[in-house]
Amino acid sequence: MIKSMTGFGRATKEIDGYVISVELKSVNHRYFEFNCRIPRQYGFIEDKMKSYVNSKVARGKIDCFVSIEALNTESAEVVVNHTMASAYIKALKELSAEYDLKEDFGTNSISHYPDVLVVKKAEEDEEKLWSYVKEVATEAIDKFISMREVEGEKMKEDIYSRGQYILDAVSFVEKRSPETVKEYNSKLIERVRELLGDVSLDEGRVLQEVAIYADKVAVAEETVRLRSHIEQLNNFLNSKEAIGRKMDFLVQEINRETNTIGSKANDVEIARKVVDIKAEIEKIREQIQNIE
Repeated sequence: MIKSMTGFGRATKEIDGYVISVELKSVNHRYFEFNCRIPRQYGFIEDKMKSYVNSKVARGKIDCFVSIEALNTESAEVVVNHTMASAYIKALKELSAEYDLKEDFGTNSISHYPDVLVVKKAEEDEEKLWSYVKEVATEAIDKFISMREVEGEKMKEDIYSRGQYILDAVSFVEKRSPETVKEYNSKLIERVRELLGDVSLDEGRVLQEVAIYADKVAVAEETVRLRSHIEQLNNFLNSKEAIGRKMDFLVQEINRETNTIGSKANDVEIARKVVDIKAEIEKIREQIQNIE
């Protein structure tokens, strides 16, 4: 099943005294790009999260937000940094004496100075905490991928219908191409008779000219390759792998064969069909830019 590169997933769960939230959202990107916002004290989780998400997602620019709230307050302790507190008090007293100011500072005001009160938390069991985060992340990723699959299914239907339109246009070209040779033969004979009057025609020479023209405008090889490319495109649409980049290359090949048909065909009706095919190719290309 093809997947869009646009997705969103979020999950929140309370596990063993922690409230954990994981949110994922993504947009188009040629490769896998991962950005994670996580509380600084839990930074050890970032690389693990990146590897885990990458094992599930092949392409896209992904932003990940992880929130971890510890409900167990016994695991935290607030301690006084006496070195900093003493330095602040000494500086304030010096300031009061120098400028004859009232010493109106107390515990409350001193405690608000940077680094006077320090929060110390008990050491986390990193592997255990990661297992909790992974459990929540799994739920978020499942929702994230599910959204990508829903979008991908819509894109699949659109690309398939455009591929069928191209095949119909190819059928028209295959049917029309021999007719252009017949028309050229008739016009050539008519033109020669206009120029030479009643002089007998050199049928061998006329046939030779028609054969040269037929070879010049022949597009059978290109239409066969186009059909093969569309068949391969449809196979990609049913693939379980990430096939966005492969499809992008295939569409380039489809466009190349179409251009060749356009340059060979000396016919207005075929030229119009080529324009229609190229319009569909461009719409397919736009869709593929958002396929994982």
